Amino acid sequence: MTTSGGDPLSRLVERDQEHECDGFGAGRVCVRAVAVAELPTRFGSFRIVAFWNNRDAKEHVAVVHGTVTGAAEVPVRLHSECLTGDVLGSLRCDCRDQLTEGLAAIRRAENGVLLYLRQEGRGIGLINKIRAYALQEQGLDTVEANQALGFRDDERDYAVAAHMLHSLGIRSVLLITNNPEKTRQLVQHRVAVVGRIPHLIPPNEFNRFYLETKARRSGHLIEIEGRPRLAEQSDPVVVDGMPDAPPDPGGGSGGVVSPDGA
Repeated sequence: MTTSGGDPLSRLVERDQEHECDGFGAGRVCVRAVAVAELPTRFGSFRIVAFWNNRDAKEHVAVVHGTVTGAAEVPVRLHSECLTGDVLGSLRCDCRDQLTEGLAAIRRAENGVLLYLRQEGRGIGLINKIRAYALQEQGLDTVEANQALGFRDDERDYAVAAHMLHSLGIRSVLLITNNPEKTRQLVQHRVAVVGRIPHLIPPNEFNRFYLETKARRSGHLIEIEGRPRLAEQSDPVVVDGMPDAPPDPGGGSGGVVSPDGA
C-alpha cells in the first residue's frame, strides 16, 4: 500500500523495494533505503533513513534535516561508528565531539545529512581497536598500532556512503570534514563534492597526540597550537578563516565532479 504521499524520503523506500544495481567500489556495495522515521534529538528534530546493504549486512543510517532530495550544496558529514567515543564518551578520540558538532552543524543549515557508518575503529572493528589502544599505551601512535596489527592506518571504505548519497538524490555536497580521503573516495564514486566545511574540534590532554598523528601521518586538515595544516590533496576550495589551499598542480577540477561523473 502506498503511504508516502508527497514525502520524498518515504518515496525512496517505495522505489528501493526491488532495487538491484552493479554496486559501488571493489566490494560492489549495493544499498536500499528500507525505512524512514522521525528522530527528535537534543539537537532538534531530524528524520532517520535506514539502509540495507548487500555486502556485509551492516545497517547504516542517514540522519536528515530539511529537504535534501534533488538539492545541491547539501552539508554532509560522514561519521564512522565509535562505541567508545560516541556512546561511552571516551576522551582518547574526538569522535563524540565530531558526531555532536556534525549534527548541530546540519541542524543550523537549511538542510543537511549525517551518514552514520558502521566502520568501528577506522574499519578494523571494536576488538582490534581495543588491541590498538593497548599498543598505543606501549608507545605506538595510532598509525603504528594499526600497522602492527596487520592493517593499514585506515581501512574505511566510503563506497557505501557514496551509494547512500546517490540513493538520497543529492545533487552535490559540502563535505563537513578534515579528512581528504573522504573527499577523494566520494569523488571517485561520482559524488559531486563542491566544497569543504572544516570540522574544528579543540583537543584535550588525552587526544592531543592522536589528533597530531592524524594531521602528521594521515593528512587530516587539523591545526593544533598554531601548527600549519597539511595541504589537502587536490582540494582547490578556499574556506573563510583558513589559509588558502595550494593550487591544483594538475590544473584539473580538484575535488569537484559533476553528478554524472563528467
